[in-house]
Amino acid sequence: MDAGKEQSEVINIERIMEMIPHRYPFLMIDRVESVVKNESAIGVKNVSVNESFFQGHFPARPVMPGVLLIEAMAQTAAVLVVETLGPDSEGKLVYFMTVDEARFRKPVVPGDTVKVHVTKLQNRRNVWKFRGEAIVDGRLCAEAVFAAMILDD
Repeated sequence: MDAGKEQSEVINIERIMEMIPHRYPFLMIDRVESVVKNESAIGVKNVSVNESFFQGHFPARPVMPGVLLIEAMAQTAAVLVVETLGPDSEGKLVYFMTVDEARFRKPVVPGDTVKVHVTKLQNRRNVWKFRGEAIVDGRLCAEAVFAAMILDD
């Protein structure tokens, strides 16, 4: 890390729930290990067989839906945005605008720990664009470029 870049401490689940409005069963990250404000973040999702989506996706061979991996990327990015903008941005709604270049390379299954890497590509006013990657045991499982808009109340 370059000198002068501010990196946060680990952000636990209680703090994540203060920062973003998502809740069970749609909270897709368990902690954020690293945030470099205005630049990048690494979230963590511990995948359990008890996840509600595994009841139907798929009962005989549980696979985490790719769209939920992208959602985990977006939630990690939202934590990055709150860390960057400060407390006034906590709990604001964030809506997807685009998802591009999505690729799913390896299934994510119960027992996996997914490291969700997001990097800010750009932002203009309340629109932010990111590149995200979902990695398990050093192997790329999914990736996407996405943009989201933060809504003021």
